[in-house]
Amino acid sequence: MAQPQLEIPVAAPITEADRSILTPEAVTFLRDLSRNFEERRQQLLERRRERQREIDGGAMPQFLPQTAWIRDSDWVAAPIPADLEDRRVEITGPVDRKMIINALNSGASVFMADFEDSNSPTWRNNLDGQFNLRDAVNGTIGYVSPEGKRYELGARTAVLMVRPRGWHLDEKHFLVDGRPISGSLFDFGLFFFHNAKALMAKGSGPYFYLPKMESHLEARLWNDVFHFAQRELGIPRGTIRATVLIETILAAFEMDEIVYELREHSAGLNCGRWDYIFSFIKKFRNRPGFVLPNRAQVTMERHFLSSYVSLLIETCHRRAVHAMGGMAAQIPIKNDPAANEQALEKVRQDKLREVRAGHDGTWVAHPGLVPVAKEIFDARMPGPNQLQRRPRAQVVAADLLAVPDGDITEAGLRWNIDVGIQYLEAWMRGNGCVPIYNLMEDAATAEICRAQVWQWVKHGAKLNDGRTVTADLVKRSIADVAGEQPSRAATIFEQMMTRGDFPEFLTLVAYEYID
Repeated sequence: MAQPQLEIPVAAPITEADRSILTPEAVTFLRDLSRNFEERRQQLLERRRERQREIDGGAMPQFLPQTAWIRDSDWVAAPIPADLEDRRVEITGPVDRKMIINALNSGASVFMADFEDSNSPTWRNNLDGQFNLRDAVNGTIGYVSPEGKRYELGARTAVLMVRPRGWHLDEKHFLVDGRPISGSLFDFGLFFFHNAKALMAKGSGPYFYLPKMESHLEARLWNDVFHFAQRELGIPRGTIRATVLIETILAAFEMDEIVYELREHSAGLNCGRWDYIFSFIKKFRNRPGFVLPNRAQVTMERHFLSSYVSLLIETCHRRAVHAMGGMAAQIPIKNDPAANEQALEKVRQDKLREVRAGHDGTWVAHPGLVPVAKEIFDARMPGPNQLQRRPRAQVVAADLLAVPDGDITEAGLRWNIDVGIQYLEAWMRGNGCVPIYNLMEDAATAEICRAQVWQWVKHGAKLNDGRTVTADLVKRSIADVAGEQPSRAATIFEQMMTRGDFPEFLTLVAYEYID
């Protein structure tokens, strides 16, 4: 007699194939994760809102006096696993099948498979991503393009890491006790459940990138999730390794504490530069003294960003974990050799800055940039990393909070509007990683676009021609970009740039419009 099928708590269509991912055991594991940690997640999200109110009231971020003992003590994290010792070039991208194969075959040291900023979180994207990663771990992944071209894994592939969504995001299609599960727990839980033991059998392990954290208490929550997950599946404590993206201004003041909380599981910190710039704008959005110039002028050489880099490297190397560099937005330009060489030179200079500063590796978004970045790091980092370098940054709070000067121009305004709308339109169609004007845009860069414009309108910023940035000027610019029949994306983007309040994340608002 056939056994009755498990009732899967999903508010979306599922196929018979989906049940091989959403197995009874996996669903139970997800439910247990949610029931054990959802209340703490909500408490920490409320603490984020409290801290925003404090900043709006005039409080400034600071290094926490109550955790000075962590910063002042001599301690190190657990030893780095052998297959993560050399991370000189990491490639990142969404979890679609072709991307996974190309990235694993790219020659990079690591591939970070992304359920977050470069993935549009449709139900099919998220679930298919889990299928694709399971097949990749098992070595069975393949793909045939519409033109008939076949893709399969090579003999030597990059080490796999996975980035789940941040604590602020829900997975609205999977319900626990009638409420959406945390996107973080859904992405982490399914991947860990299906792949942890297979990865260990191959001499690797379940490795993760953790995004968007704002405090060491959020890192503590992740650490407790790791302990729970390992215990439930009978996996040795400390098998999981995680690199934290320092991509919020508040997390920059708690780097030591974040590594400390994850010290059994830490694989280092990463300079998530684009989200970091967005966070700087967002956290100080109501403070007129924190208005930033055009995005193109906010480069890594600016004092507040170079200070953040120096502090991150010092912190990581003191604690014996990797200090990873960030993403250059340029991509190869196939039809214009001169423009392509200019783009590649910008990447070279960016990676040269990083390796000279002491980073242990860097990010690229395109397989064609792996050799470019690798050449720079190979020439100047003969060992697997630079952990032996122990710079003394001597960064103080004022360094991290120094507002860069510069111009706000009509071209900068229109660029933000144009790129933001194009990206959001693609995201709502299910594509979260989009080449626009020869730059790779994702949710982080789109967030900068809309946050800058909102900030300029809020504070009546002046263009360099003397005009004030107003809601009417923004609407006229949108009409020029989008035409007389604006798309839903253009309408959403306009509302987010001109409304009186500031939605915390573009993706939270737009998530309501995708399946």
